[in-house]
Amino acid sequence: MAFWSTIWPYLVGVALVGGVGAAGWWMWRKDRAARASDRRWRVEEAVKAGHRTLAEVDAMTGTQFEELVADLCRRDGCTAVRRVGGSHDNGADVVGCLPDGRAMVIQCKRYAPSSAIASREMRDLLGAKVHFKADVAIFATTTRFSRPSEAFALEHGILAVHRDHLGMWNNGASLESLINVNGRGQGDQRHRARWKKTYRA
Repeated sequence: MAFWSTIWPYLVGVALVGGVGAAGWWMWRKDRAARASDRRWRVEEAVKAGHRTLAEVDAMTGTQFEELVADLCRRDGCTAVRRVGGSHDNGADVVGCLPDGRAMVIQCKRYAPSSAIASREMRDLLGAKVHFKADVAIFATTTRFSRPSEAFALEHGILAVHRDHLGMWNNGASLESLINVNGRGQGDQRHRARWKKTYRA
């Protein structure tokens, strides 16, 4: 009896340490499995996104385009991404957070490539940024921005993702990398004229 009264606290301690260790090992394995699953999902999404052509995007409905934009955001590590487009959407189609935690609001417009985004639509997005208390406003479209709308976007810190940038994003460029080229890529007046003529043909 004296022996067991001396040894049992040690046995209990060993059992507790073993239990904690087993629980820790189980949680570590679950975490590794979840991370591996997340990596596989991101790779699959990246491959899927890369297989879409802009012609296929042009054939999408407005809702499908919004879902595509949301998928691209998730692929790039954005969190809490959800589509909110529809009636009474307060000027937003997709909301979420960038990988660095900044809240974002996105307006999506799937227009014919020969059309252009007017500055009034940019103003609507600026209102959505205020309404949703977002840090970053993004306008993603299948067409181009008019000069006034492009200037408005740059003046108010809106990321303007025009058709060429959408193609880059769709083919693997990250959303955050597009911030560094905001306001570029639409070319001069002659380039725009050729671009419009090509897509009207």
